[in-house]
Amino acid sequence: MSNTQESSKPWNVDAARSLYNIDRWGAKYFDIDDKGQVVAMPLQEAGASVGLTDVIEEAKSRGLRFPLLIRFQDILRHRVEAINQAFRSSIAEFNFQGQYRGVFPIKVNQLREVVEEILDAGKPFQFGLEVGSKPELLAGLALQRQSGDLIICNGYKDVVFIRMALMGIKLGRKVIMVVEKLEELRHIITVSKQMNVEPLIGIRARLLSKGAGKWAESGGENAKFGLSTGELLAAAEMLRQENLGHCFKLLHFHIGSQVPDILTVKKAVQEATRFYAKLYKMGFPIEFMDVGGGLGVDYDGSRSAFDNSTNYSLQEYTNDVVYYIGDVCNAEKVPHPNIVSESGRAIVAHHSVLIVEVFGAIAKNRADLGLTYGENEHALVRELLDINKNFAKLNKLEAFHDALERKEDAHNMFTMGLMELPEKAKIESLYWEISGKVVESFKGQAYIPAEIRKLGDLLGDQYLCNFSVFQSLLDHWALGQLFPIMPVHRLNEAPTNEGTLVDITCDSDGQINKFVGLTDVHDTLPLHTLKSSAQGTEPYYLGFFLMGAYQDIMGDLHNLFGRVNEVHVFLDPDEPAGYYIEEVIEGNTIVQTLAAVQYDEHELKRQMKAQMDEAIKSDRLKPSEAMRLLDEYERGLKEYTYLSF
Repeated sequence: MSNTQESSKPWNVDAARSLYNIDRWGAKYFDIDDKGQVVAMPLQEAGASVGLTDVIEEAKSRGLRFPLLIRFQDILRHRVEAINQAFRSSIAEFNFQGQYRGVFPIKVNQLREVVEEILDAGKPFQFGLEVGSKPELLAGLALQRQSGDLIICNGYKDVVFIRMALMGIKLGRKVIMVVEKLEELRHIITVSKQMNVEPLIGIRARLLSKGAGKWAESGGENAKFGLSTGELLAAAEMLRQENLGHCFKLLHFHIGSQVPDILTVKKAVQEATRFYAKLYKMGFPIEFMDVGGGLGVDYDGSRSAFDNSTNYSLQEYTNDVVYYIGDVCNAEKVPHPNIVSESGRAIVAHHSVLIVEVFGAIAKNRADLGLTYGENEHALVRELLDINKNFAKLNKLEAFHDALERKEDAHNMFTMGLMELPEKAKIESLYWEISGKVVESFKGQAYIPAEIRKLGDLLGDQYLCNFSVFQSLLDHWALGQLFPIMPVHRLNEAPTNEGTLVDITCDSDGQINKFVGLTDVHDTLPLHTLKSSAQGTEPYYLGFFLMGAYQDIMGDLHNLFGRVNEVHVFLDPDEPAGYYIEEVIEGNTIVQTLAAVQYDEHELKRQMKAQMDEAIKSDRLKPSEAMRLLDEYERGLKEYTYLSF
């Protein structure tokens, strides 16, 4: 059923906050101001706010078109500091003897400006990087320039990967190669002897403890990565025989991304720390305990163990990690290790917002179709007209069932060739008009039948949005991941419509029809009616929030819609607005996306020129017109891949 504000209740900014849950999933980074626009607060209460519509207008003045990604670099810095300070607070509270050395997993967002900002913010905390491939390692080695900088190497490794890691050790970096399978360790030992450098070894233990949520299967005894207990002992013995036991520096485990339930974390930490303690007692001076990723983000604001949420805070997470590692170590009488975590999602998710332009809406029931009714209408049309006219006196559920029956009768008659198009159009229009009245009549009632709730969802408009789900929101399509979505302006007006969102790809899957809610998942989103003016539909902008993790790099080129325009925003008290746009990264042009699938710009132009010449020779085009069209084609190749309005 509709989740919009009932018209009888007063509407204000607080009502908007409650409807869209921004005061919960916004994590104090996003709010609504008195003008009804969404504002970002990159330093939460400690800094200035930035109106999203103000950034939108500045981007437009610079010639940028939509979709537009806004990155708040100060949020990145704030998240790095928040995680490090939370661990430091836990370490102090529980008298933990080790240190915290966090790393950012590059795979979560490889954009150079993002990684550099995180590393710069992390310098006071000796914050490092986690890499899982040769390209990521080579980037990480170049970015980590200080002696002792930490790089954790996960994933399967070949000889080149191992040589590059060992080169980092020679350069004074603390590059730890995490062994994912037993055979990998033999290669590391062989290559390290050839290069005459002692490796820094980590081993990933395959725990019996499993994660929870969408990525639960990435942990447990059937996980893709990691060594079983027997393999771990064999690896330790191999290192001992090679006189490299002192190189065993890190024990790693991972229970999955976006872990929603803190109990999962507690169990895994306790199990893994037992491994650490037993190995330490066997004579291996392990320095680091790597608890992997999994620190979740509350995408829906429900603070629950639901897939798109977390039932714990950042401080509760760090408290439990630190406490249980220390508790097991104390019981086993072994030193406290330094703690490493690979919390990528929790660092980058909040910092980017995708702004999408709505350019139209498709309604189930339209009043502008010009349908008129006379005396000699089809019997089914007359029956529906009668239901519509006398609706106030009728049982509402019965009226809906009667209307539905007439609509189905009309469909069967049309299929058998017994009804013409005008009659079919009138019946469908009347059916949706009656359905709208039925849904409206149930609003505010304590019990609403399931079929009426479903009908309310079906009556929602489809809002046409200038973006590609497959490029910008791949996890929603592929995994059912939910992201907070809401209008970024007009929030001092009550939204009167319910709608779903459709993109501009030709794929029927290019839509969003599941939205975050506080207690459940909604099938529609409360939206405003689009305003029309002499120039056409007035701009209406939606914000897709918490987009910073994975979506930037995982999007594909479906329909050859490429990367979107983006701007990087920094707070600056010396600026009149309190912020400035530090950098603009233009999205892909048409020719760039064509080049990605092996189309050569010059060859495309040559082939079009040949067609124009042929059209001139055959008198289909005049030379001046042909050259004008060719120029238009060549200019079109330089266009942004998305629509222009």
